[in-house]
Amino acid sequence: MNRLDLFNQYRSLLFAIAYRMLGSVSDAEDIVQEAWIRWDSTESIAQSPKAFLSSTVTRLCIDHLRSARVKREQYTGTWLPEPLMTEPTDVKDCAEVAESLSFAFLMLLECLSPTARAVFLLREVFDYDYEAIAKTVNKSIPNCRQIVRRAHQHLVLRRPAIVQNSHDRDILVEQFLDCWNHGDLQELIALMAEDVTFWSDGGGKVVAAQKPLYGCLKVARFLVAIRRSRLTPTLVSQVVKINNQPGIINVVDQKLHSTFSFEFAGDRIRSIFAVVNPEKLRAVKS
Repeated sequence: MNRLDLFNQYRSLLFAIAYRMLGSVSDAEDIVQEAWIRWDSTESIAQSPKAFLSSTVTRLCIDHLRSARVKREQYTGTWLPEPLMTEPTDVKDCAEVAESLSFAFLMLLECLSPTARAVFLLREVFDYDYEAIAKTVNKSIPNCRQIVRRAHQHLVLRRPAIVQNSHDRDILVEQFLDCWNHGDLQELIALMAEDVTFWSDGGGKVVAAQKPLYGCLKVARFLVAIRRSRLTPTLVSQVVKINNQPGIINVVDQKLHSTFSFEFAGDRIRSIFAVVNPEKLRAVKS
């Protein structure tokens, strides 16, 4: 097997690591391309191509996150991940791997340092052993174990109970879209948790809420106002798979306007993540 065939064998894994690390489709693709350049320029093929490539991608992602920290801090409004269109067959692994693609999970990872994020993902999502992880991040095995333990403690307090049945999530989002299309305020309120949060990312490129909206009444009124206002364009919406979860794409004049992704708590919607920034919608097909 030649270098390109070996690389392509692990390309999907490399993108999966990079996207979860960065929350950006375009940046993840750039990282994977850089990994290929480094792989192709090595004089000899590594004994374990998977270990070499995944370590290369992880280190590149850590460096990228560190260099992008100031840019993130200066970002206009709320920063959200780039939506990733998925099909039901895209994620064939266990529920934990599938959930790790969700907007809610990617947002949780933002509270971890780049190195802690890498260690946690490699261990808990991709099931790498601690010896391989320690070599990748240049830390001891006990230190990596401690990082994972602390990350667990940090994240568990922020993770709500989720709907386990994907069919339930699909129905909930379909009901949400139907109520939103009809401007049914009371029904929208009934579908959302009392402390629901609406996040919007325009990146300073388009009009979007600069701060999150809190509470089911306020969020429902805002959503109904979007449909009724003469100042906002007419949205044509449909339910699709975004980040392996039911989501919504909104189209205006046959052009993608925004995406809605959701976080679920029990049988209610706990968070809505609206990506309006056109630069983050390039990988989404309407």
